[in-house]
Amino acid sequence: MHSKFTNYWLSSFPTQKRFYSMKVLVCISNVPDTTSKINFTDGDTKFDTSGVQFVINPNDEFGLTRAMWLKEKQGATVHVATVGEASVEPTMRKALAIGADEAIRVNAVPTDGFFVAQQLAEIAKNGGYDLIIGGRESIDYNGGMVPGILASLLDMNFVNTCIKLEIEGDNVTAVREIDGGKETLSTSLPLVVGGQKGLVEESDLKIPNMRGIMMARKKP
Repeated sequence: MHSKFTNYWLSSFPTQKRFYSMKVLVCISNVPDTTSKINFTDGDTKFDTSGVQFVINPNDEFGLTRAMWLKEKQGATVHVATVGEASVEPTMRKALAIGADEAIRVNAVPTDGFFVAQQLAEIAKNGGYDLIIGGRESIDYNGGMVPGILASLLDMNFVNTCIKLEIEGDNVTAVREIDGGKETLSTSLPLVVGGQKGLVEESDLKIPNMRGIMMARKKP
C-alpha cells in the first residue's frame, strides 16, 4: 500500500519536525508541432510523420510547468508518463531536461483515449501519486477525455479546464473555466487535474538549458 505522503525526518531539528514530499505525475502527449507541414499517404488515409517535428502537447506543458513550481517551492517529486513507442522518447527527454525527476513510457500505440487512460491508471496505482496533472485535451485529436476517465478509474477528485491551482498540505484551491466565467473550487488530494493555459502563462514555460539537458541523460 502506498502512503499518501512520503515522510522525511530531519534529525537536525530537536523537535523532530516532519516534512511531507508530494508526489506529482504529469501525463504527457507527443503531438505534431502546429507549424509543421502535414501530409497524408495511402490515399489520404495515413498520417505521414516524415519531416514532422513533435513536441510536448501544449496543455500538458502548462501542467508540467506548474509541477515544476511545486517542486521548486514545496519540494515535490515530479514524474512524467506517456503511452507511445520509442519515437516519443525525445519528447520525454525534454520533460526531464525541464526538470522532471523520472520519465515512464508505456511501450504501446496510443489507439484511443480510454486505452491511454487505462495505461496511465496502472502507472498511478503503482506510483502512489498525490496529484496527477494532464492537459484538458491534446491538440492532435482534441478528445478531451483522458483526465476524466483517469480520475474515474482511480476514484480520485477531478478538476477539469483548470487555470489556477494552489496546494497547502492536502487542501487544494482550484479555479476552472466554465461557460461565461470562472469557478473557484475547494477540494483535497489525491486529485486529477485537466490543465490548460492559465495554469501558467506561455511566458512562464521553461526552455531546457544545457545543464538540464546533460542531467536529463542520467535520469531514469
